[in-house]
Amino acid sequence: MEHIWQEHIRQYAIYLKLERGLSDNTVEAYRHDVERFASFVASHAPDTAPADITPDTIEAYLTELFEEGMEKRSQSRMLSGLNSFFDFLVRTEAIAQSPTALIEHPKTGQYLPDTLTIDEIDTILEAIDLSAPQGYRNRAIIETLYSCGLRVSELTSLRISDLFLDEGYLRVRGKGSKQRLIPVGEACRRQIDNYLRYERRQPADAASADTVFLNRRGRPLSRIMVFNIIKAAVAAAGIAKEVSPHTFRHSFATHLLQGGANIRQVQALLGHESITTTEIYTHLDTGHLHSAVNEFHPLGKRARKR
Repeated sequence: MEHIWQEHIRQYAIYLKLERGLSDNTVEAYRHDVERFASFVASHAPDTAPADITPDTIEAYLTELFEEGMEKRSQSRMLSGLNSFFDFLVRTEAIAQSPTALIEHPKTGQYLPDTLTIDEIDTILEAIDLSAPQGYRNRAIIETLYSCGLRVSELTSLRISDLFLDEGYLRVRGKGSKQRLIPVGEACRRQIDNYLRYERRQPADAASADTVFLNRRGRPLSRIMVFNIIKAAVAAAGIAKEVSPHTFRHSFATHLLQGGANIRQVQALLGHESITTTEIYTHLDTGHLHSAVNEFHPLGKRARKR
């Protein structure tokens, strides 16, 4: 499948140079962006051709860029390059329609992802049919994302040897292979245990034997598969928000802060090197802020006495 991507990219570069008259540096930048996306696709679904790319694939890629710390302006530029590439494929009739057509450009400035309320998370979890194939797995995935605040890459790479459920924590390998320990609650421990005990597939090979979350073929889940699992659960719950794996991580951090955890504790749990990164998660809903002002500010206290 790799040669198909290479040929399309080669033809696209010729188009940019000869028909659009772009400079060599600009052509190389566009080409690099598409090759980076193609590498992402190959790492998660090696048999995927350009014609098989869906909007979910694009969304998963943008989420990965966000988790890697890419600035919104750079993400928008990257998406523009993919727009151009897939428009070229439509023009040459290599694909029927562009998967980027309905994807909104990331907004520049401070980025505050959507959060879910606790009730919405409960609704999503309860909407998962445990009697359906992979029901226990899917419930355990969402429980783990929310209860532990994991990145999707940390979830898909989680190993059985990283589980210390009796002691109540997980060992997570984050960016740069840095490890951290994360407490895991009783509800999440129970869901992981149910999945491992009753539903986990036989590993397809020795390399998959220690991986916690497997697909139906006994191989590790890809990020795109986790995206699709969440999309299906959210739809079943009737939640209208755009929800990704990162939404649960953001909700985890936001709910901790609202519950009284300090930002340094949240920084450690999220595995952020810089406190500045964690500050993204410090936004609170206006109702919470009003309550804080009314409770702690002198004028708020005075108003309550009237």
